Amino acid sequence: MRSLLLRGGRVIDPAGPFDGVSDLLLCDGKIAAAGESAASQAPPDTEQWDVSGLVVCPGLIDLHVHLREPGQTGKETIATGTAAAARGGFTSIVCMPNTTPAIDSPGTVVLINDKAKRAGVVNVFVAGAISKAIAGEELAPVGSLKQAGVVAITDDGHCVQNNELMRRAMEYARMFDLPVMDHCQDYGLVSDGVMHEGYWSTVLGLRGWPAAGEEMIVARNIRLAALTGARVHCQHISTAGSVMLLREARNRGLPISGEACPHHFTLTDAAVAGSEKFWGADGAGVFGYDPARGPWPEWPAYDTNFKMNPPLRSAGDRAAVLDGVADGTLEVVASDHAPHCAFEKEVEFDYAPFGITGLETELALALMQLVHSGRMPLPDLVARFTTGPARLLGLPKGTLGVGAEADVTLVDPQRAWMFSREQSASRSWNSPFVGWRLTGKAVATLVAGKVVWREDNVAPGVPPPPPP
Repeated sequence: MRSLLLRGGRVIDPAGPFDGVSDLLLCDGKIAAAGESAASQAPPDTEQWDVSGLVVCPGLIDLHVHLREPGQTGKETIATGTAAAARGGFTSIVCMPNTTPAIDSPGTVVLINDKAKRAGVVNVFVAGAISKAIAGEELAPVGSLKQAGVVAITDDGHCVQNNELMRRAMEYARMFDLPVMDHCQDYGLVSDGVMHEGYWSTVLGLRGWPAAGEEMIVARNIRLAALTGARVHCQHISTAGSVMLLREARNRGLPISGEACPHHFTLTDAAVAGSEKFWGADGAGVFGYDPARGPWPEWPAYDTNFKMNPPLRSAGDRAAVLDGVADGTLEVVASDHAPHCAFEKEVEFDYAPFGITGLETELALALMQLVHSGRMPLPDLVARFTTGPARLLGLPKGTLGVGAEADVTLVDPQRAWMFSREQSASRSWNSPFVGWRLTGKAVATLVAGKVVWREDNVAPGVPPPPPP
């Protein structure tokens, strides 16, 4: 029997709920015991780690990841994407269906599940497409996708514009107990916009993307959720208006939820002009600045690593998203990890693809902007990465309860580090946070009791896991 005893860590289990210094025993891939009795129940040959000073929490879950496989493996693969997830502290991820071909048939779902079992180092769950080929014209076979194992349906990367089709998708999804995740973008309003419509788009001469382009679809989804009773999840919320709409709808008890991405609550559209540094959540100054560690990285105007969909918004929008995460209106934090080849981003801003990588930086950014700033307590943030996504998707994850799968993340909330290309496990490095000094890091990731990622100074003397 393979067993591991984690001793003296701060165990945070929002599913319990529990928050306190405790031991945790993992045996044969399961949570075997917790608390004072854990050590006494450990088998004689149990490996022991002293994790005092670290947070021990359920394995983190990211429900919005683009693994790019099949068909776009020059950007990312299941092997490299799951390795990046492990380094970020994530034991479970949900891959989006905008691959080549799209995940709109049971055969593609089976293909991904098979590859993930062979090449992946973390749990990979699959989201199926709402429409065939993600074209927004004809409904995908929702029942067959559910039977093949998808945990949700979405046309992420695209948005279904036909309200009748979206209504039918929600009705079918409710029949098969699947949540509908929607990329909220009204094409008529957004048109060919490439950045947030406002002061900076005017100054830079770039086509604007109005906040209303997101808010119109959020309002549409709220109305359809009320009509159909389906569970609807609005992806990567970026505007104050969207947060307000979701807060009001959730207060009325409607089955709708939303997620926030760290880049939207860390940066604003001023970054596209190269005029913004990393400001703290309170707006009081550069958060965590240490003169002894040198200047902050500089970036030029029109840097395509600041181009994402939806775009970086105004300071007011950013503040509203932070408030939404803190008060639970946005009950999930996710990365929208969207890798691209370097040559694709090395073009004029207008022509570069939307999207950035995020699996390896999202935990640190969330800690810095939400916890270290005093905006919300650490257990609540852990819930946004664990019980929030697990509850939404109906996953048997996000808990340290006895008998659960031993998916565990060890976090050092005060670990100071710098994100670099050399340290990244992703196949792509289209991140605006390369060179940033961050605070807070996952230092070990365990999936079913197996160590899939560990910093060298955690459990010294124990050989690190082999590279994926």
